[in-house]
Amino acid sequence: MELISIFANELTKCLKGILPVSNVTKLIEKPRHTNQGDIAFPCFTLAKIAKKSPNQIAIELANNVKHPLFAKVVADGPYVNGFFNKKIISKEVIHSILQQGEKYGSTQIGNGENITIDFSSPNIAKPFSMGHLRSTVIGNSLAHIVEKCGYKAIRINHLGDWGTQFGKLIVAYKKWGNEQSVQQNPIKELLDLYVKFHKEAESHSHLEAEARMWFKKLEDGDKEAKTLWKWFRKESLQEFSKIYSLLGIEFDTYHGEAFYNDKMEETINVLKNQEILSYSDGAEVVNLEEFDLPPCLIKKTDGATLYATRDLTAALYRQETYHFSKGLYVVGHEQSLHFKQVFLVLEKLGYSWAKELVHVPFGFILKDGKKMSTRKGEIVLLEEVINDAIILANQNIEAKNPTLEHKEEVAKNVAIGSLIFHDLKNERLNNIEFSLEEMLKFEGETGPYVQYTHARACSILRKVKETNDLQAEGLEGEESWALVKHLMEFPTVIKKSLTLYEPSQIAKYLIDLSQEFNKYYGLVKILAEDNQKQNRVALVKTVTIVLSEGLRLLGIKAPEEM
Repeated sequence: MELISIFANELTKCLKGILPVSNVTKLIEKPRHTNQGDIAFPCFTLAKIAKKSPNQIAIELANNVKHPLFAKVVADGPYVNGFFNKKIISKEVIHSILQQGEKYGSTQIGNGENITIDFSSPNIAKPFSMGHLRSTVIGNSLAHIVEKCGYKAIRINHLGDWGTQFGKLIVAYKKWGNEQSVQQNPIKELLDLYVKFHKEAESHSHLEAEARMWFKKLEDGDKEAKTLWKWFRKESLQEFSKIYSLLGIEFDTYHGEAFYNDKMEETINVLKNQEILSYSDGAEVVNLEEFDLPPCLIKKTDGATLYATRDLTAALYRQETYHFSKGLYVVGHEQSLHFKQVFLVLEKLGYSWAKELVHVPFGFILKDGKKMSTRKGEIVLLEEVINDAIILANQNIEAKNPTLEHKEEVAKNVAIGSLIFHDLKNERLNNIEFSLEEMLKFEGETGPYVQYTHARACSILRKVKETNDLQAEGLEGEESWALVKHLMEFPTVIKKSLTLYEPSQIAKYLIDLSQEFNKYYGLVKILAEDNQKQNRVALVKTVTIVLSEGLRLLGIKAPEEM
């Protein structure tokens, strides 16, 4: 029910063409205080056009707006304030959610078109750290959101499985590695070797040259180099799959950087044929002077390709394979210049779809105020964090509800939900300070708080014999009205999260909805035997539907008991 549109249309009729409906809609706002109404229209803009005071215009408009969905419309100084008919609207909202269930808030904006989402993309032979969590959970949530809006999400894990770091790792393994140790604990051992290489290279500069030499061997198909690379890759993917399984995340493709090795020459030929490739100090570049950007480096002086060459090739491959209407890259904000360059090169090549490529940047996860660094070994391993979170969640549940069935499963859902929610409640461009204790609190703006609210609502429904065929007649009380208004906003919040590529819109909405429900729970005897009981139970059921679906869009489970 688009109440803003209804209000805008009624006002536009009264204005008789003075202002188009689109302009009226943009001016509509929420009153600062609930006693001032549910919706407001400021008349300052009209005052200039109609040559009347805004207060006078407000009085005239308030007297002329007549619609059954409004209990009253009044002038409040220079504002026209509308009070909705609580009973009619709450009946409509509750009925709509009960009827649509988990489909409430869904749209067909996407019309079945494909959106590719490049996210997570960890580096092979390095552990999956907390630093990788942001891309992983933001990308996964965006995939759910675009699907909710009628698109088909193509989930792409563009693995970092190529590059000079493999030269470094091969050198480190050959100098200090032990096959048995690597087999027993591959990721930890490989990380230790990688960190040792960088420490040793500080005082032994020849190691960097050796690493470049071994990577060149790998590029040229050297048997020993390739065998080691395949082994590192296989062990890493096995480790990553454990993490993705815990997080409940799946991908449509794991095509990483190495997949494009035999396809890049074709991309370079396209650039040459279009005559946009030029030489600069022996390197091949695409000049982007007209956009006030540095040139995009395609091939180094030694003939080695770069990230840009691979990303250009990957974009061409994805368009050819998936015919996407939009391509999202969920990658840290430090890569903003890189993606600007890549997208502009594709535009220079004349691909109209290049304008639909979007870099979705995000800030860092910080530990003690500092960015985590794999090179220096300053990282927090995600699997260890998840395990610690599960132990802590178990302790919290044991203290709150020791007789709960399936405690281990609930603890796992709460622990993982807390990690994901702590990330997604923050606007993605903000940096986040890592704190396990803060994440797992059952009070405040946390995942467990929202999950606990859902479980509390479910516990009320369990006390009612039949909740599958609830018939709501609508509620008129102020206590329920605040809750109904929040439920009504869910579809708008989903659309906004899609437009902004911002899952935090949904996370913040779920906190607000949980707070409103808990206020309602504290003020109203929901199961009191009177003629409004079924309406109140129906309202509680709608809260469980919206909380569960909102959490799902974030990639979080909604336990029915906690």
